[in-house]
Amino acid sequence: MSNDLATLAWLVEMGADEAIADAPVDRFAAAPAAPSRLAPAIPAAMPADPPSPGSARPAPEAAAAAPAQGLSTAGGAEAAASARALAAAAGTLAELEAALRGFDGCSLKMTATSTVFCDGVPGSRVMLVGEAPGADEDRQGKPFVGVSGQLLDRMLGWIGLDRATNVYIANAIYWRPPGNRPPTTAEVAACLPFIQRQIELASPEILVLLGASAAQALLGTTGGIGRLRGRWHDYRLPSGRSLQTIATFHPAYLLRSPGQKRESWRDLLTIKNKLSGPAN
Repeated sequence: MSNDLATLAWLVEMGADEAIADAPVDRFAAAPAAPSRLAPAIPAAMPADPPSPGSARPAPEAAAAAPAQGLSTAGGAEAAASARALAAAAGTLAELEAALRGFDGCSLKMTATSTVFCDGVPGSRVMLVGEAPGADEDRQGKPFVGVSGQLLDRMLGWIGLDRATNVYIANAIYWRPPGNRPPTTAEVAACLPFIQRQIELASPEILVLLGASAAQALLGTTGGIGRLRGRWHDYRLPSGRSLQTIATFHPAYLLRSPGQKRESWRDLLTIKNKLSGPAN
């Protein structure tokens, strides 16, 4: 029993806290002989003599962890490579969206309701990139349509921007993470080629990154949003084109920390001043 509990604890620690399958399993209908077939394998995997107290012996579940992690890493690298190939082959935003909807290399797609691709007007001078869809976005299939999206619309309106006429909006992650948790490194890597290509095809003059996750993914940094915001970055697309980029707080963060709205207002004024200058 203690070994079973240790195995379960290890699985939870590794993130396997849900049982998901393509079809429900009736555990009551399982053959009663199944557990007995596993019984001979247990003593065969154990040492002939019990270890003495204080001796170092790796647990069976720890030994099994290395191959599983290797497979996960290989799968993530394969998904990222597939994403790069699909994104590079897309010549238009419509083709890119179709490729994304057919892409199965990100596990978030399995738990999300919608693929949230974009909103606004492609070809606008300003493109916004947020972090990931929330519950409202997942239901409606558009970015920034919930309470934080309403705040974002008001913020854009202060500097003469409107998603219906002169701004284009997307997210660095296209599917809602369960429970709005932060996306994993593998999930970011799987989506990154698509958002990079989306930026290139939308061809904005100014890129605005909303929140730490979007800024870190696209700027390739681990710096916090407090250090990244408020100044211009030279973002280079895979094609080599350079793009003026600024990071600022995510509207959802401002709802939780209204004292930071003054800093966001300064960022908006910085964007407005850039738009008022000569077109690039």
